[in-house]
Parts: sequence; structure tokens; C-alpha cells
Amino acid sequence: MNIILCGMMGVGKSSVGIRIAELTRRQWVDTDVVITNRYGRISDIFEYYGEEKFRSLETDVVRELAEKDDLVVSTGGGLVLKFENDELLKRRGKLFFLRASFETLLERVRADETRPLLKDTGKTAERLGELLAQRTPVYEATADYIIDTDGKSVEDVAQEIVAIAKELS
Repeated sequence: MNIILCGMMGVGKSSVGIRIAELTRRQWVDTDVVITNRYGRISDIFEYYGEEKFRSLETDVVRELAEKDDLVVSTGGGLVLKFENDELLKRRGKLFFLRASFETLLERVRADETRPLLKDTGKTAERLGELLAQRTPVYEATADYIIDTDGKSVEDVAQEIVAIAKELS
């Protein structure tokens, strides 16, 4: 069984994923890292080829990962918005939605210029709020488990997910 983490940018999917992998001795895979290693910077893909091309690359990566087992997968923030990706990931895994408040997310992403959906908007808070409103219902409907992260350390969140995963084994 794979442990799959989804949620908004800045929620900590990568940090938590790495810690879960350490605790469980599983391989950690970040879909954004895979894409970056193969095709270059995500912001460049968005700029030169558009979001649709990026989403297509995400699905290609998900198809590969769906054939593997015992992974910890940190997904890009918009990956689970595509139903095909959800179906593929759930074949061999459980999906954990890492949920954080708008305030927490804003604090974490405000200084990050690499986020293509926030880049150069001049309205980071407004755009983040829009994305959060659009995506949260999808994350909640798609996830097998919802993990609230506000006020919790990476260790706390990772331990909570590991405990759930052990019950499922």
C-alpha cells in the first residue's frame, strides 16, 4: 500500500512525506520533483507550455507510480483535481489530505516566488484564497483521511499518518 499526500501548496506535503518515508523505511517520491528532474523547472513549463501541459506530465508520472507499491507520494497541489489521477493513485494507496488554514498557508507561501499559480499576480493572498476555496472541497471528497496540520509539527503529522497506515496493514 502507498501513502499518498495531497493538499494545498505550502501545507508541508514534502516535509511530511520525507519524514513518513524515514519512519516507515519506504521510498519517498514527490511528483513535482520527478517532473522537475525530467523536464525542468515547473514555473518554466507553465510559462512556455501552459498549465494543461504540466497537468498532462503529472498524469504521466501518476501512471508510473500507480504500478508501484510501498511508496510515500507527495503530490503537487493540483494533481488530485483530475479524477483520473485520483483513480490511479487509489488503486494501490490511501490518500491523506493535509489540511491547513488560509493564514498558515499564506504565511508559508508568501515569500516563495517559485509557485507558478501565485507568481507575478501581485495578489498572493487573493489568489491563494481562490485556490483554497476551489480545491478544498475536492481534496475533502477525494481523500480517504483528512489530517489537520495547524499547530502541529512535521513529526506530529507524520506520526499521525504512520499510525493510521499501520492500522490498515
